[in-house]
Amino acid sequence: MAPSRRQTIGRSPLVNPQRQITSFFSKSTSPSPSPIFAKQKSSNPNSKNAEPCSPSPSPTTPSPHNPKPKKPLLLIGASSPSIPSPPSSVSVDKQSYGEDQVGRRVKVYWPLDKAWYEGCVKSFDKATGKHLVKYDDDEEESLDLAKEKIEWVQETFSKLKRLRRGFSPPKQVVFDDDEGAETVMEESPGADVADDDSTDEDWGKNHVVEDADDSEDDMELEEEEDQEDEAERSKGKPSLKVESKKRKLDGGRKSRSTKKSKSGVEIDKGSLKVSMLESTSKLEIKKAPNGIDNVSTGDASERFAVRETQKFRFLREDRRDAKRRHPGDENYDSRTLYLPPDFLKSLSGGQRQWWEFKSKHMDKVLFFKMGKFYELFEMDAHIGVKELDLQYMKGEQPHCGFPERNFSMNIEKLARKGYRVLVVEQTETPEQLELRRKEKGSKDKVVRREICAVVTKGTLTDGELMSANPDFSYLMAVTEHQNQSIESWECIYGVCLVDVATSRIILGQFKDDSERSALCSLLSELRPVEIVKPAKILSAETERVLLKHTRNPLVNELVPAVEFWDAEKTIHEVKRIYSHSVDSVIENDGLGSLPDVLLELVKAGESGRSALSALGGALYYLKQAFLEETLLRFAHFELLPSSGVNDIASKPYMVLDAAALENLEIFENSRNGDSSGTLYAQLDQCVTAFGKRLLKIWLARPLCHLESIKERQEAVAGLRGVNLPYALEFRKALSKLPDMERLLARIFSSSEGSGRNASKVVLYEDAAKKQLQEFISALRGCELMVKACSELGVVLSVVESRQLHHLLTPGEGLPDVCLALNHFKDAFDWVEANNSGRIIPHEGVDMEYDSSCKAVKEIESSLSKHLKEQKKLLGDSSITYVTVGKDSYLLEVPESLRGNIPRDYELRSSRKGFFRYWTPDIKKFLRELSQAESEKESALKSILQRLIGRFCEHHTQWRQLVSTIAELDVLISLAIVNDYYEGPTCQPSFLGSSSAKETPCFSAKSLGHPVLRSDSLGKGSFVPNDVTIGGPHQASFLLLTGPNMGGKSTLLRQVCLAVILAQVGADVPAESFNLSLVDRIFVRMGARDNIIAGQSTFLTELSETATMLSSATRNSLVALDELGRGTSTSDGQAIAESVLEHFVRKVQCRGMFSTHYHRLSIDYHNDPKVSLCHMACQVGNGIGGVDEVTFLYRLTPGACPKSYGVNVARLAGLPTSVLQKAAAKSREFEASYGKCRRIYSDNTSCSQSWVDEMRFIINKLVNTATNSSYQDKLCDSSLPSELQDKARVLLQ
Repeated sequence: MAPSRRQTIGRSPLVNPQRQITSFFSKSTSPSPSPIFAKQKSSNPNSKNAEPCSPSPSPTTPSPHNPKPKKPLLLIGASSPSIPSPPSSVSVDKQSYGEDQVGRRVKVYWPLDKAWYEGCVKSFDKATGKHLVKYDDDEEESLDLAKEKIEWVQETFSKLKRLRRGFSPPKQVVFDDDEGAETVMEESPGADVADDDSTDEDWGKNHVVEDADDSEDDMELEEEEDQEDEAERSKGKPSLKVESKKRKLDGGRKSRSTKKSKSGVEIDKGSLKVSMLESTSKLEIKKAPNGIDNVSTGDASERFAVRETQKFRFLREDRRDAKRRHPGDENYDSRTLYLPPDFLKSLSGGQRQWWEFKSKHMDKVLFFKMGKFYELFEMDAHIGVKELDLQYMKGEQPHCGFPERNFSMNIEKLARKGYRVLVVEQTETPEQLELRRKEKGSKDKVVRREICAVVTKGTLTDGELMSANPDFSYLMAVTEHQNQSIESWECIYGVCLVDVATSRIILGQFKDDSERSALCSLLSELRPVEIVKPAKILSAETERVLLKHTRNPLVNELVPAVEFWDAEKTIHEVKRIYSHSVDSVIENDGLGSLPDVLLELVKAGESGRSALSALGGALYYLKQAFLEETLLRFAHFELLPSSGVNDIASKPYMVLDAAALENLEIFENSRNGDSSGTLYAQLDQCVTAFGKRLLKIWLARPLCHLESIKERQEAVAGLRGVNLPYALEFRKALSKLPDMERLLARIFSSSEGSGRNASKVVLYEDAAKKQLQEFISALRGCELMVKACSELGVVLSVVESRQLHHLLTPGEGLPDVCLALNHFKDAFDWVEANNSGRIIPHEGVDMEYDSSCKAVKEIESSLSKHLKEQKKLLGDSSITYVTVGKDSYLLEVPESLRGNIPRDYELRSSRKGFFRYWTPDIKKFLRELSQAESEKESALKSILQRLIGRFCEHHTQWRQLVSTIAELDVLISLAIVNDYYEGPTCQPSFLGSSSAKETPCFSAKSLGHPVLRSDSLGKGSFVPNDVTIGGPHQASFLLLTGPNMGGKSTLLRQVCLAVILAQVGADVPAESFNLSLVDRIFVRMGARDNIIAGQSTFLTELSETATMLSSATRNSLVALDELGRGTSTSDGQAIAESVLEHFVRKVQCRGMFSTHYHRLSIDYHNDPKVSLCHMACQVGNGIGGVDEVTFLYRLTPGACPKSYGVNVARLAGLPTSVLQKAAAKSREFEASYGKCRRIYSDNTSCSQSWVDEMRFIINKLVNTATNSSYQDKLCDSSLPSELQDKARVLLQ
């Protein structure tokens, strides 16, 4: 059967891409002998049967790279008169053995494997004279020890684990013994053997194990393996039992050191692993894991923990940061680590390189590039195994890795799980290292590596999961400043929101109230995935808000001023960046180069300082990720819409605070936090990712400007009717687009060539081809968008919408990019370039390339001219140029003319009847041609970057094109969403801003639900209602009662969502809809606590209510659902009535107040400003006197006499006995305290004096409740019994 691995004899170790990985962290640079160099002389001249592949090789001769003679060899696994065996094993002579050897440890030499395997003698069979040896991998074998080459092992030393059978054989390589040399590691899967630069030191050296007195403190020889594919790297194979007679053959008879199992699997030997213990001078043979099996996680964790306890005290009890501060120190920096000098001295160059990176970034996972693979070591390896499903590689040190092609997938996985990933790339090949050592005299033994990226949740720019999720991934920097005086207190926030994937930056500064309402709204709307804040600056209340209104973001603390820059430092850095990227003359102290938004903040003085400081914090953080310059150069800056609570009237948008966004389920539902069942999901018919993002912005900020709303309504209407087919064709074309906004951002950032895009980074994937394909994809996308807009433009002839005319007219909202697109279309063949991964520019596109092509043509023309001259000189027109092998432009001359050939012609070759020459001129032309072709090739390689640079010159136009398409996509989505409603829809009518004497109105006829759809509920399931709130001669507040589960909360949400829908510019599900503009919607709904802030359910409810009372205006819409239910009936009713009174009398806004406090219906029975309504139902007699209620879901005038809570208990499945008892108790209470309700139900009127008396009693009871427990007063005999009775009646 064919061998299970490729032959390596005579091949460069470069074909084994990742063999350096395992031994990278081995102090020794001298692994055990390798069969690759089995042709060395026998090391035991006294042996009669010296084997050519002996495990004890002879001293090697100096290699070309290392001419120094080697030290005397340290032999492992064989006895030799000239070289002693390791002290951990005792060499024995051939003799007879008996029961005395039972229980002793022994090493047995396998000739075919050329390796020693340890085991224990378990028993002795007197009949056969054989001992049963149990190896360390649990295999057993009966052996005649007298006939075997064995060595007895001292019990004080750890054991060598025998190579398990049935696996692919490990490959061996050789190492330099110079201190600090990085060693070679095992091959990782999927590597291309042709061009790997994974080694960090000289290859081809014959390395041997040095004497034990070498200066190394921790020398290890790792077992190494060469595996053919990725599966073998990540999954070990089961051990196969093999008969000893099958493999106990003379090793000298085989040219290949393999062993075969019964199944034909060939097995090679593994090397030994030796460690020089620090506590003793003896060389100890350590127990090595089997050569091929990956380490099982459970066993590995235990072994690794022991190792870390012994070797890394500086990571635990002796831990200090880089400035040697202990964890208890106030300024302790957990991101850094102090490495003891003794530990550093014990490291090889490769180890030191890794630890130097890690010690400065202890909070990050290192992706350490080695050749074609990213490797994770030590504590990072545990994360790789846990989170990426990688497998531990063999060895005592935690280690795992993956090939370069899996980089994007794995880095995205870790980042999404909240890890910070530090990408350390190789910036030098072994050849470049060798050249540097020769030319500059460098003593480095390790290739250069540099940090090229820091990837987190907030700095991800690409990936499969990201492609599937179009939402913004904001990184939010926030700072806080408080001004406090005797008269006033104010909190000022500066925020900077960065979406790296789209190069979008939002800056803002605003004042906030004590509840941090504006900050809460911002967090609920944008849900940042990562937060950057100054350490120990934010208040405790702000910290609680950041925790409550986010979804598990990654939090980064920066040192104030030093890392989280102030405004001055930020301005300086921004001016520096833009002065490098802007070609125009810098004027006005460098401010002229800044974008308008930044310039506005700089000129705002104190009103912009906090915002600029927040930008500084974000820039410092992005600088560590190598993103700040590329991001700023092409960033799209926006000012945050005013979010303060003191300037509501000036806002161009309706304010939806955190409570409104969450209670109305605008973006996230309350069940699992996703978008299903939300208003966003209902309206989202967009076909582009950037359109979906724009729709979210529109929903979070409904318009509050009448003209803007009407323009949007006209645009939506203009895309229906006869124009709908054109709109649908437009959508169909857009559906083929990638996420152009993110794609353009990646192309803009790649133009700088920084981070992983830098030219010095050694990548084995064809990164240039991927970049070219993305560039072509962007060009095609831009062309498609322009074409789609052109085709949709036909609708302009029949619509009057100013917004559509603006969006579809080239040179206005639609940028005129046809010239730029035609330039790139004529520049090269897009199809050919996409397939080949190489751009061949057309003539006239690139001056540098054209110049080099011209030079080549001129030289070729000179050669042609020279040929004509030679024909004329030699007098034979048959003379021609030929190419033979690498020799081109050979002058082929007939043999008959040989005597006429000038003496300075160089004879290069001949064939029968012809001789081939190079003339002096030809040799000159060839040198020039070689130089010209080299320049041409160089120009060809850089043509992509030059074209991208030219493309980026129009970045404003490309971004504007995407913005226009996004807006059209959302408008079409709003136009077609009507098809998903069951009932009629209409375009809302808006009334102008009402005067102080007029009441703002809300009027809807047959109002359906904006979210609940017929395809989910079933046709005819939802009951529409007529709702009127406010307006001339109408009550401004609706007091809503009704049975539990009757639909009160649904009606409240329905009205609020309809208002949002109307002011977004969409149609609403109603026959008619009239509305006065709403500046803010307040919603108090549902019961939930806020344990993090130390708030109970009731306190949370009242905190939200307090915000309403202080912030609501006459144009606000308030929705209160069962306010006051979190406390006693008396307190709850008192608070509910007081709040309702405030809104009705003082604020005079529109609102809805649902309640089960029926006393409120009595108090406001004759109040013209409050309309009493209830959700209708039918009540029937059930079993055992339990009412059975049929919900009609119809909004009906008047109050409901009961809440029918026992019916809900019946629906919930409470036992019948409990229900019957509850129904009886309910009737008993009604009989005792229901007189007032019966009077009201019969529509009988009370005398004014009786009503006044009742109000007096209520006021007295409320005053009493504020001073002491109401129940105590109620039961106090000092109160007149009449007052008690009347109070009980009213409180029912």
